[in-house]
Amino acid sequence: MSLARRWCALGTAAIVVLRVLWHGWLAPPASSPWPTLALAVLPMLPAGVLFALRHRQAPFWAAVAALLYFCHGIMEAWSDRSVWPLGLAESALATWIVVTSSWAGLRARLGRKPPPV
Repeated sequence: MSLARRWCALGTAAIVVLRVLWHGWLAPPASSPWPTLALAVLPMLPAGVLFALRHRQAPFWAAVAALLYFCHGIMEAWSDRSVWPLGLAESALATWIVVTSSWAGLRARLGRKPPPV
């Protein structure tokens, strides 16, 4: 497994842990936290399963789900002043996942090119 893929898997796990801590302990909802926890972790579940199976498309699906988490994090940071650090952390982790999932493509696109012959 490449280094970028490991960092993407770590970011995926970190965002799931953040969401569980957020809705389970740090800022639980007024009602039962279990439905909220299930909905909070559900978008990243396919990527987690694909990482566990060592599927080559796992970083792509993690990045797709991370876009949802990025939007949610920005929305929470702007709308609810009591949880703005959690929202910014979620957005930062989502950005981390997107960058690490596209690292190979960025390196190929922006890396050194051989001189023309």
